[in-house]
Amino acid sequence: MAQTIVLISGANRGLGRAFLETFLSRPNHTVIAANRDPAAKTSQELLSLPAAEGSKVIVVKVDATAEDDAAAAVTELQEKHGIDHIDTVIANAAVAWVIPTVSQLKIADLKEHMETNVHGVVRLYQAVLPLLKRSAKPVWVSMGSESGYLTNFLSFPNAAYGPTKVVLHWLTCAIHTEEPTITAFVVDPGRAQTDMGNRGAKAAGELFGIPELTQAEIPVDVSIGGLVKVIDAATRETHSGKLWNYKGEQVPW
Repeated sequence: MAQTIVLISGANRGLGRAFLETFLSRPNHTVIAANRDPAAKTSQELLSLPAAEGSKVIVVKVDATAEDDAAAAVTELQEKHGIDHIDTVIANAAVAWVIPTVSQLKIADLKEHMETNVHGVVRLYQAVLPLLKRSAKPVWVSMGSESGYLTNFLSFPNAAYGPTKVVLHWLTCAIHTEEPTITAFVVDPGRAQTDMGNRGAKAAGELFGIPELTQAEIPVDVSIGGLVKVIDAATRETHSGKLWNYKGEQVPW
C-alpha cells in the first residue's frame, strides 16, 4: 500500500508531538518530525514511539531561524530516505515568550517572534512545495491562534506573538490563492494545555487577578483530536483558504 507522508514542524513536544503520535498510529504512514535539534532527547524519543503496521518516524533538522535548514532537510529526505512526495504539511513550530502591550513592545522581541513564526514558515513552505505538489491530495495546514483574530479581537497584551499569527493567516490565504491544487487552511487549537498554553493561562491569571488560573482549559488530546478530524475532512472546496477551530467550526479572521 502506498505511504501517506506527513511532515510536522516542532514535532518533539506539545501539539506537534500529539499530531505525530496520532498519524503514527495509522498504518502505512511516514511521519517526518522537523525539529530544531534531532539529537535532543525529546527528538530521539520519537523514534521509539509505538507505530502502526508499515508506519515510521523520520527526524530531520529544521531550525526555523536558520536560512538553509528547511531546504537541506528536503534534500536529505529525498537522497537519504527516498521521499518523493509529501501529502500533508503541518506548520506547527512557533515561539511565544513575552506578552507586552504595543507601548511596551521591544522591536527586538517582535523581530525574534517574526523570525520563527513567520520567516520560518515561509522557508518551510518554499522548501517543501515541490514535494507537496507531487501528492495526489496535497494539504498545507498552518497552526493559527485566536491571538491573531481581528474580527473577534482578543483583549490581551500579546503584541509580540499576536501579529505573527495575523501574518501567518494572511500567508495561508495567499497559498490557497496561488496554488489551485493545494488545500491550504489555518487551524486554531484553542487554549490547549501545552507548555506554551499553560504559560499563557498563568500570565492571564496574574494579569486579571485570577490566581487559580494556572493552566489552559483544553486537554491536548481534545484539541488534537478535533484538529485531526478537520484535517481528515478537508477538501479544496470546503476548507481551503479558511480558518477552522478544533471544534470543526469555521471562524472569521
